[in-house]
Amino acid sequence: MSEQETNILVVGGGISGLTTAVEAAEAGYNVVLIEKEPFLGGRVARMNKYFPKLCPPACGLEINYRRIKFSDRITFHTLAEVEKITGQPGDYEVTVKAGARYINDKCTGCNACTEVCPVETPNDFNGGLDKRKAAYIYHQQVFPFQYVIDGSVCKKEACAKCKEACKYDAIDFTMKPESFVVKTGAIVLATGWKPYDASKMDNLGFGTSKNIISNVMMERLASQNGPTGGRIVRPSDGKEAKRVAFVQCAGSRDENHLAFCSAVCCLASLKQATYVREQYPDSKAYMFYIDIRTPGTSYERFLNKVREDENISLIKGKVAKVYEDPATGDVIVEAEDILAGKKIKVSVDLCVLATGMQPTVSEMKLPPEVKINENGFVVADSTRKGIYAVGCAKDPVDVSKSVQGATGAALKAIQTVGRKA
Repeated sequence: MSEQETNILVVGGGISGLTTAVEAAEAGYNVVLIEKEPFLGGRVARMNKYFPKLCPPACGLEINYRRIKFSDRITFHTLAEVEKITGQPGDYEVTVKAGARYINDKCTGCNACTEVCPVETPNDFNGGLDKRKAAYIYHQQVFPFQYVIDGSVCKKEACAKCKEACKYDAIDFTMKPESFVVKTGAIVLATGWKPYDASKMDNLGFGTSKNIISNVMMERLASQNGPTGGRIVRPSDGKEAKRVAFVQCAGSRDENHLAFCSAVCCLASLKQATYVREQYPDSKAYMFYIDIRTPGTSYERFLNKVREDENISLIKGKVAKVYEDPATGDVIVEAEDILAGKKIKVSVDLCVLATGMQPTVSEMKLPPEVKINENGFVVADSTRKGIYAVGCAKDPVDVSKSVQGATGAALKAIQTVGRKA
């Protein structure tokens, strides 16, 4: 088993992990960054726009990609996950397992493998709204810009059409998963989050209609590199979605699902309502909420701006039921309007469920000193040195707070390494 030595190991290649890695490297420390997906960028790479400036993620991510690409202090591994952590602050051994990409460094990104690949599978990057080939990249701005073959669906040598089409001998079906050990002084957990499974809320109809989607899927619909090229349409028939309902706390603040508030869902729905209004001037958006939470002065200003739009209705009330009208494909939302003191029923083209942020750090094999609370986040402990959580491994936070926290995590990791030295 091969070994690598580094000052700091960062687990997770989303915005928190990327920021931690580049901040530590540019301060003069060596960093190994591992990411379980084939590409870096995490959840931010799936967004159309993010707060506070409502800019596309490509700009911020591209800057970090360049900082990593031209840094001689950062080594990164994709398709890689932690198997075991042993040791103590300043002296950890971490066993990492890296999956097979089946495409080597000769890849030029010519797309020939994708063009001839006969195998299609649901596109997880787009939330299953479309399909991708077994040989693929997510989009033209991914990093690393190197294709990957999905070994779970590819027929490999039994098909081999991609191998025949590749002029650069980049397809290698003999690749196998490999394990290696990273010896490091400090570890930063930036494992991120996944959307809560909306199908667990029977009354909200997710999975019973293509026109009932999650907020993550809505971001992909609105994105230029998404399945529709940025057109907000009904997945069932491609009709323009000019009447859209947003259902808040879909699985959040519920003791039967996620007991905590995911912090960013209200802002995400307000933002997505503006997507609809900007694309279709004659559109109408409805947002059903328990409480609207927009912490921060700039976010409160954004809320007030949305409130000024007479075609966006903010309705305080719990949604009782969401279902499809089989005759029209429209989605019916039944809810209680608390302020008006009545029950209402709204017919829309598209219904977006604001599913909560479920942390994934508990899926790792962590040493016993790292505690996970009842909500799945790492417990903050000022006395624990050497292993630090950041971003949504620690709390439900937005991009801005993730970046701020990552800078702090980099400093803490540096201090641990410095003490050992």
